Amino acid sequence: MRISVIACEIMFRELCLAAAESPVVVDLHFLRKGLHDNPEVLREAVQERIDGADCAQTEAVVLGYGLCSNGTVGLRAGDLRLVVPRAHDCITLFLGSRQRYARIFAERPGTYYYTSGWLERGGDRTPQPPDKGGGLMDQAYEDLVAKYGEDNARYLMEFQGHWRTNYTHACYVRMPLSHREEYREQVRQVAEENGWEYLEIEGDDALVRGMVSGDWDERDFLIVPPGQAVAASYDDCVLRCAAGGCQE
Repeated sequence: MRISVIACEIMFRELCLAAAESPVVVDLHFLRKGLHDNPEVLREAVQERIDGADCAQTEAVVLGYGLCSNGTVGLRAGDLRLVVPRAHDCITLFLGSRQRYARIFAERPGTYYYTSGWLERGGDRTPQPPDKGGGLMDQAYEDLVAKYGEDNARYLMEFQGHWRTNYTHACYVRMPLSHREEYREQVRQVAEENGWEYLEIEGDDALVRGMVSGDWDERDFLIVPPGQAVAASYDDCVLRCAAGGCQE
């Protein structure tokens, strides 16, 4: 079996290790972290890679992305199955499950998360205005609602103006493979500079390894048949096919 994985570059270390140890052949394709600043641009870039998959050799396309501010909503599977983790964002992929993500988020909702990949690939970036390649800032709330829905609009508005005041904690997600003492200290410094409390939690690569396993549990992964698209489910499943609900 051969699969093609399209992922954000912040997952480079973890995915390379998982792919090397996978029982299937894995082709990795990484996209730059800055695409997260604009869901529409992210969607276009990922769709281009999906459409360019080699159908003659590949059996499925797997995304190293979650919902990501609706950046994956509308992505279409071509002639191959499209596999997407049931995750709100990449932090879920570093915590091992959306259930753990939900539990930690509920305990400390005002937390900004950092991983080694996030720090290595550009650190703490704020969404940028259209003239700087972002496209989210300086838009009216009503425009954001029309494009991304009310929940996402509220989330995006947090980043406008004094977005840092919405946070109270800086959390370093420590991954065994890529941990460096300097990364811990970087996050401690961010916390100190912003008057936040520093937290540290152990990461979990279970979802990352599941992505490249070739055997996808539909409780953790959405499998989009050829010709169908990704949609938000607005429930615990996070994602669904445009033509049907999630499977438990």
